[in-house]
Amino acid sequence: MGIGLTEGILIAAIVILCFGGKKIPQLGKTLGESIKGFKDGMKSAPDEEKSKDDKKS
Repeated sequence: MGIGLTEGILIAAIVILCFGGKKIPQLGKTLGESIKGFKDGMKSAPDEEKSKDDKKS
């Protein structure tokens, strides 16, 4: 049950109505930076756990 073409167009129209056409690029940039930061945090989390375990020994 993914999002079909009709639903995607409807969601895009609602976003444009809510935020306006000028704010969409800024919103996309902010969202992209947030996702990148989250992924970087997830990559570094196992490294931090590993270093904590090494310090305990």
